[in-house]
Amino acid sequence: MRDAGADGRNETVDERADRQWQELIQEIRVAQTGVQILFGFLLTVAFTPVFHGLAQTDKTIYIVTVVLGSLATGALIGPVALHRIVTGRRIKPEAVAWAGRMTLTGLVLLLATCTAALFLVLRVATHNALVPWLVGGVLAWYLLCWFALPLWARIRDTTEN
Repeated sequence: MRDAGADGRNETVDERADRQWQELIQEIRVAQTGVQILFGFLLTVAFTPVFHGLAQTDKTIYIVTVVLGSLATGALIGPVALHRIVTGRRIKPEAVAWAGRMTLTGLVLLLATCTAALFLVLRVATHNALVPWLVGGVLAWYLLCWFALPLWARIRDTTEN
């Protein structure tokens, strides 16, 4: 049975789920690559000579950053595992919804990872009192680009049928 959804497309529930899955996978590919590269670099830091000379506060920030990166990696790879495990079970619409939630969670965790990594690098590199302000400005930029503008566009351009 065909149904004109909220976006005006005339597609079945299965066709919509297939399309949404393909769109989601394309989005995840970009975020996965970034989080995997960042996480890989973070993992190597503990094995550098400079790491052992860091203050305990900086080591704690590093540990928090690595854990956040690990969580972000898990959340952004999770939809792939979900798809593989539920393929053929005729629950794609539900799988798309769960994968979407994992992806959004992964983006929030990636935001936290990027912010914490930037904070750590700037603290170590500059020892400057402006670091929190710089990181706050970058965080505001991330929030604007990743969440505020998309939500604004969603609200502004969503019309009720």
